Amino acid sequence: MKKSILFFTAILFLSLSCLAAGKTNSAKNGEAMKISIQITSERGSHKLTATLSDNSSAKAFYQLLQKEPLVLNLNEYGGFEKVGPLGRSLPRNDRQIATEAGDIMLYQGNQVTIFYKGNSWSYSPLGKIDGMSQAELESILGSGNVTAVFTKL
Repeated sequence: MKKSILFFTAILFLSLSCLAAGKTNSAKNGEAMKISIQITSERGSHKLTATLSDNSSAKAFYQLLQKEPLVLNLNEYGGFEKVGPLGRSLPRNDRQIATEAGDIMLYQGNQVTIFYKGNSWSYSPLGKIDGMSQAELESILGSGNVTAVFTKL
């Protein structure tokens, strides 16, 4: 009888440990930090996904999306990015960065940028668009201004 109780206690403990480990791994894999971006441009409407960075800027951005979708009007800037005002300030994790196509950055704590070509400046990383090449992003974003709707997945 003692062996049965010990056996069932061990099974229960292992089961609970596995469940807890699964939740921890899920958060570490970034599953809880995935977003959708609906881009509307002169080239039509495109739905993209992105994985957010692991910093206080990205976490604060993600918290904004917990309440409701975030609609931003992004303007063409410099032939390499779209940038627009966030309407509020987020924590900054600025560092000198060489950006790539698909990078999503926070600029000066209150502007969101989506890069379709590279640049080097001081930004706070917010995330990266999943699985898109520079040519694909240039095609989707077009040459003019765009509307971007960010939502939590």
